[in-house]
Amino acid sequence: MTKEELIGKKISAISLGCDKNKVDLEKMLGRLKSYGFEICSQIDDADIVIVNTCSFIQIAQEEAIANIIEMEHLKKMGRIEKVIVTGCFPERNYQSMKENFPDIDAYLKINQNTKICSVIEDLYGVKPEKKYREGERVLTTQGAYAYLKIADGCNNACAYCTIPRIRGRYVSAPIGDLVDEAKNLAERGIKELILVAQDTTRYGEDLYGENMLIPLCEKLSKIKGIERIRLHYAYPEKVTEELLKFICTNEKMCKYIDIPLQHIDGQILESMRRRLGEDQTRDLIEKIKCDYPEIKVRSTFIVGYPGETSQKFKKLCDFIKQSQLDYVGFFAFSKEPNTSAYYMKKQVPNFIKKMRLKKISDIQNQIVTQKARQLLEKDMEVYVDFFDEENGEFVGHSEFLSPTVDFGVRFVDNGNIKIGDKVKVKIFDFDGYDYKGECL
Repeated sequence: MTKEELIGKKISAISLGCDKNKVDLEKMLGRLKSYGFEICSQIDDADIVIVNTCSFIQIAQEEAIANIIEMEHLKKMGRIEKVIVTGCFPERNYQSMKENFPDIDAYLKINQNTKICSVIEDLYGVKPEKKYREGERVLTTQGAYAYLKIADGCNNACAYCTIPRIRGRYVSAPIGDLVDEAKNLAERGIKELILVAQDTTRYGEDLYGENMLIPLCEKLSKIKGIERIRLHYAYPEKVTEELLKFICTNEKMCKYIDIPLQHIDGQILESMRRRLGEDQTRDLIEKIKCDYPEIKVRSTFIVGYPGETSQKFKKLCDFIKQSQLDYVGFFAFSKEPNTSAYYMKKQVPNFIKKMRLKKISDIQNQIVTQKARQLLEKDMEVYVDFFDEENGEFVGHSEFLSPTVDFGVRFVDNGNIKIGDKVKVKIFDFDGYDYKGECL
């Protein structure tokens, strides 16, 4: 096969897992597009399918396996020609995957993503090019926002987490490269940057010898066309007074921060190897509520961690009631091999985890419903993310709502709306999942 014949092949991708994984895929698709391939959104239109996987916890691995099996089935039926599996799952299970899924054509570990073009050349017996171009990142998000991945890996070594083993140690991207990428995104109509890394608040310490998150945000905020900058995954011990003041005083910083707290009980936090203890965690949340009330806080918590007694779980429930966090995600502890928590005693039975997960989720649902009622009859400035054809509604997000992880804002067309527009929406209802409003 010649290169001209090869680039007639269409490529589609399945993106699983976190937004950091999504950025990896978007850059991979950029290389493929630069090579000459057509990128299509529908699997049914593709000759080659890339399954970009997550492997963080057991449920993510199960999702990856289900998608791999489905693509194997489509290949056997002759509906697609090649299946390539990338992302964290091959990184964690490389040898076993080759044995268990022999019909998959190629597995790429994370550090092999840049070789995607040569891998496809090899699969079709095409003479390799001497040089491959980087290519412009292919955005898979809709609307006016995009993720900016500022670092990879993690040095925190939390007792339950597989990321350091999968992704390696923390590596910051150079400021110049990130600014150039952000400028390119702005030129393509992106107005909101969502900064992501396993730990955004440790940015630059490995590369520059000092924390450079604020200087990075200052440079990004000066880019023409960028109107909002949002921080995800800010580790609590790194959420300083200086950072909070910067978020409040820089007009382009979203008054929003994602701080994964994971638990409140001091013994659990110590067992998790979290760097902030119970009293310090309470002080941090109290400081934000009292001194920086304009900042909305999102967090995540693990339920059913080894050693979590009924009393410790009650303490966590009481903290959720008292802290009144704006948005919270809860996860049942997943016992992952090759982590310290895997070998811990006093593992909590699965049926208790499920009961606790439901109970604490119900508590938070009551809190967010009460908060949502305070916004009824008020206006929200919303970026339009996509159109839901099934319901005939546009869906967007505000400065205080992060897309895909928090609630959406749903409203009907006023006749002139386009994806990516900024519109004003008057809120008249909240259904527990999304706000409902009228476009003004």
